[in-house]
Amino acid sequence: MIRFSYRRRRIHSPLAAFVSTAAALAACFLAPAAGAHAAWFAQHANRLSFIFGLGADDLDTVKRLSHVTSVDGYDSSFKPVPARLEADGPLVVVDSVPKLAVVTAVMDYGLWSKPPGDAEWVAKGRDEVPNATLSEKNYKFAIHIAGPLAMPIPPLPHQTLEVVPVDAKLPTLKDQPLKLRALFHGKPIAGVKILRDFVNDPDGETVTTGADGTATIRVRNQGLNVISATYDGPPENPKKEDHVEYEATLSFVLPHKPE
Repeated sequence: MIRFSYRRRRIHSPLAAFVSTAAALAACFLAPAAGAHAAWFAQHANRLSFIFGLGADDLDTVKRLSHVTSVDGYDSSFKPVPARLEADGPLVVVDSVPKLAVVTAVMDYGLWSKPPGDAEWVAKGRDEVPNATLSEKNYKFAIHIAGPLAMPIPPLPHQTLEVVPVDAKLPTLKDQPLKLRALFHGKPIAGVKILRDFVNDPDGETVTTGADGTATIRVRNQGLNVISATYDGPPENPKKEDHVEYEATLSFVLPHKPE
């Protein structure tokens, strides 16, 4: 079994040593979850690679390749293009003979529970960790825009949660506005938390989608951008998890500005 520990934001205080155990436990319940590890695509060693991690911390994706349940490629009009993931040394790279405009992937990352105290997350459900402070099922979704699009990104197969640009054309410069739409089972959804730079600012402020599923950010980087979206849905099996956490990313590159 692959062990994995989520990195969650915790509330720290210089008076922590004087806080009672009960109060500390209550603080853990009240502390907001900053987000979890996610999956995304980026160029590594001139290869389009599939990455799993948090911020600048890339984990061993090769060991987690068995969690990937689907990979799909598309041309600019969203006609399917053959694509698959393969291990190449320490990297997981996209293998596709035709040129891709968009590639997507899904990871089923299973059940995770947080035991009380300082114990690390374990890959078990509440049925096996009945005293867990939180038990959740995890799914990771990733969409990468590799080339110009002939149309806006539609609801895509296997992408239960997706965050996509409302328009087909991306901004050309950082700090320009980008209107995004979050889709859940292909329909706009409110209450999705969107982080504009998952790699370089994983603890940054989020914006929340409105009733029409949209939110507007300003593009962070003149280069790689990895936008993340998080949504907690109802449990699939209430005996095993308290909720299902859906984590989706949208990645793309703004070309370097010429001198």
